[in-house]
Amino acid sequence: MSKSIFITGTATDVGKTFVTGLIVKKLHDSGINAGYYKAALSGAEKINGRLIPVDAKYVCDVAGIKEKPENLVSYIYQTAVSPHLAAQIEKNPIDINKIIQDFNRLKSNYEYITVEGSGGIVCPLRIDDKIIMLTDVIKILNLDVILVVSSLLGTINSTVLTVEYAKKLNISVKAIIMNYFDKDNFMHLDNKKQIEKFTGIPVIATVSHNESNLDVDITKLKQLYKEI
Repeated sequence: MSKSIFITGTATDVGKTFVTGLIVKKLHDSGINAGYYKAALSGAEKINGRLIPVDAKYVCDVAGIKEKPENLVSYIYQTAVSPHLAAQIEKNPIDINKIIQDFNRLKSNYEYITVEGSGGIVCPLRIDDKIIMLTDVIKILNLDVILVVSSLLGTINSTVLTVEYAKKLNISVKAIIMNYFDKDNFMHLDNKKQIEKFTGIPVIATVSHNESNLDVDITKLKQLYKEI
């Protein structure tokens, strides 16, 4: 059986992909057969005639995943807007069944799968005759969440709101990772303290600019992954 966790953030610019790369690298460096998956990616780059999902490529490069990045993302859009809008523009609507099938395929290839979301937790993937939200993917894949948050001013508000929204939908946020963290910044240190106080969720790691490794106990990290 495989194990998996879902990575989401409080906004589009909190560094989910950067942190996800560090998480998968940590697993890979510990000798674990670690994989990556993303349901939908917009803002892909066309290189030599191929549409490259840049987030997936980054994680593969950092973590040493040998599989083609295109095989790790179900829907790849070139238009750099929300997935639901990119899907409308490019006339390629998201089908939840394809997401399930692709995820199940990866389950047979990897021991631990880290699933990265798109944008923040309130991200529409399809809005037409059907409505598919990012939270629908989290729930249908039956995953728990690691929340990536900023360390900057305003993060207490955005983190607490995201956690409360997840709770409302019965989505379990198991841990928080703070990005852009400066251990010498008194506000960042206080933000960490207050986030743990108001959410009741542990901040398992802090990540500074240009971090190359995730400072977290591998056993604790593995325990966050849910058998699927």
